[in-house]
Amino acid sequence: MASHTPGTDDPRSRTDARHGPRGFAARAGSWSARHRWTAVGAWLVFVVLALFIGSMAGRVDVSETEQVPGEYGSAVKILDEAGIEDPAGEMVLVQAAEAKGGPKATDTVFRDAVDDVVSAVRKTGEAAAVTSPYDSKSVSKDGRSALVRFQIRGDPDTAADRVQPVVDAVAKVADAHEERGLRVEQFGSASSEKVFNDAFGDDFQQAEFSALPIALGILLIAFGALVAALLPVALAMTAFLATTGLVAVVSHAVHMSDTANSVMLLVGLAVGVDYCLFYLRREREERAAGHDAQTALRIAAATSGRAILVSGVTVIVAMAGMLFTGIAEFQAMGLATLMVVAVAMVGSVTVLPALLSLLGERVEKGRVPFLHRIKRGGGNGESRFWRKVLGGVLRRPRLSVVAAGGALVALALPAIGMNTANLTLDQELGDDLPIVRAYQHMNEAFPGGPDPAKVVVKAEDITAAPVRAALGDFRNRAVSSGASTGPVEVTVHEKQDVAVLEVPLSGGTDEAESERSLRTLREDIRPATFGEVPGVSAPIGGQTAASMDFNDKLGSSVAPVFAFVVVFAFILMLLCFRSLTIAVTSIVLNLLSVGAAYGILTAVFQHGWGAGLVGAEGVGAIVSWLPLFLFVILFGLSMDYHVFVVSRIREARVRGLTTRGAITHGITTTAGVVTSAAVIMVAVFAIFGTLSMQSMKQMGVGLAAAVLIDATVIRGVLLPAVMALLGERNWYLPRWLRRLPDLSHDESALAAQPRTTALEGGDEPERVKV
Repeated sequence: MASHTPGTDDPRSRTDARHGPRGFAARAGSWSARHRWTAVGAWLVFVVLALFIGSMAGRVDVSETEQVPGEYGSAVKILDEAGIEDPAGEMVLVQAAEAKGGPKATDTVFRDAVDDVVSAVRKTGEAAAVTSPYDSKSVSKDGRSALVRFQIRGDPDTAADRVQPVVDAVAKVADAHEERGLRVEQFGSASSEKVFNDAFGDDFQQAEFSALPIALGILLIAFGALVAALLPVALAMTAFLATTGLVAVVSHAVHMSDTANSVMLLVGLAVGVDYCLFYLRREREERAAGHDAQTALRIAAATSGRAILVSGVTVIVAMAGMLFTGIAEFQAMGLATLMVVAVAMVGSVTVLPALLSLLGERVEKGRVPFLHRIKRGGGNGESRFWRKVLGGVLRRPRLSVVAAGGALVALALPAIGMNTANLTLDQELGDDLPIVRAYQHMNEAFPGGPDPAKVVVKAEDITAAPVRAALGDFRNRAVSSGASTGPVEVTVHEKQDVAVLEVPLSGGTDEAESERSLRTLREDIRPATFGEVPGVSAPIGGQTAASMDFNDKLGSSVAPVFAFVVVFAFILMLLCFRSLTIAVTSIVLNLLSVGAAYGILTAVFQHGWGAGLVGAEGVGAIVSWLPLFLFVILFGLSMDYHVFVVSRIREARVRGLTTRGAITHGITTTAGVVTSAAVIMVAVFAIFGTLSMQSMKQMGVGLAAAVLIDATVIRGVLLPAVMALLGERNWYLPRWLRRLPDLSHDESALAAQPRTTALEGGDEPERVKV
């Protein structure tokens, strides 16, 4: 009984001898193979030109006012417009080291330590406005702790680069007074930023440098030849370099950041290697099947090239979701990553065919003898391991769906109770660093002192009596209401008609309590004090405000981002595979993959299951920005594999195999390349699991786990089992949807190959001419 073959009902799927295969990928590949030197030269000119123009334009980075929307950004904007620099404030804690007893602030030995700190800090020449705790009344209620306050001279944006002499001077004082039972520790914006820069910058740089050799090593194992292994890395890196220049130009409209640049490198490396791997593997497979070099390239261009275009557009759509967050850092990452994916995609279907045509058999140069023999043994591109796994899956598809689907749901269950938070300093960096211990000790003695709320008051006349009265009233009410532990410091800038109040929030490191205190300031005290004064604005900033405003904005953007990514991915799958069933199952499987990654993150970093393996004990929360970031990245990368595998299944079905035979052929022939691509991604992402910052650990573990699950459980078990159960319903498209644009596979490129049918049940396809 005849069955429906996807794509054959469309007259455009027939071969046109005059014009050749339809589709941009096929035409681009054919043109590049014929004009190979022109294609390679044009690519190199494009890369060099993009870099040159980008270097001339320079990159514009996200400013502090753009980083966090809401009141925090408004407070920073008022200071910027008034030309008031928020100085890099530092504090040195002098404290009795023993929990009970020890010197008090009134004792001579304590005063000597304070004097030594003041003197040492002044002598560095990097400090200004050095204030003794006896003058500023910064002595704790129990009299056992005191704070020496000062500022780092010069531009606060570069203070972290100049704070080290002060840190060293304080460390010497600490050593001198340790035997006297006193603790001397430093914390502030400059010193903490330096620690963050060292931890984040050095770790990220190490990860970036490690990614390339790891990718090259895995590709060498995958291909068994040095030239073939170098091609994907070379394409990915040239795409990244070209995009770096383009991003610099675009940054004048949409500002960029170092974080966006680093994410762009990782995503660019991942997709660039993947796309080249897909293309190169298909070309080698067709040559091993007996086709001449020109035919092999034509087939690879029309099949893998087309899959690369569909995958690339899907990834671009997913990355574009970050543009809807309204958060500048996310928008920078989204734009940078979608641009590098677009460049890598175009390079894969244009310059890569030209390079393969130029190299010919020389793509096998630099063979690793043992590895190459293994690769040559699998010339048809099929995986024996996955054939055995697939045989069991297709014999018992219902059991496979229940087992694999149940396992993924079980992995996702912990995500129901996911607790997202902005990680505190000790959660982010651990308790071992001196600056973390200093932060903790200061918060215990002076709750909220290290990170006060900053009320920026802008008035028509800051010296007017009503404004002065409101400032004093706010200061008193903040303490009397319990929202602040005091003292509230007020700095008035008369020329700019601006005043800044620093309000230590009750709660200290307790995020929930600090946010309650901040809401009291915003919702109760501010309206009662400044609400009746005309012409006054008083946005409240500070680190707690930044975290709360960021989370509020992030929370409001989750629904539109999720909806945009899912709906557009569904539409793309529908148009590219001409099947409502494939579109629906694609979305469901990818959501399962993301859900499983969320569950693993929650289990490890929130509940501590196996946390010791990655050095994440005691974190207790998922960093607030990560779930949305992971969803966008993972949805895009998961669709990358899905498009490649389903395209091969559909191709086999169009050529005459039964659905089960097509599943067997599609999975086994793509398993090797998907596994190689996944191993590279897992290895690169796993590097982040070794970094010192918990947010980077969480990102690395989440990405690595999701890619691993996606390439094994999803693509190797759940996808074939679901498709086997659905049978011919996989290719179902309602009549009312058949008028949609046809972006389906280019079957004309396969005309030279014998069409096949297959035995049912996933056995070896029976090769017969039809």
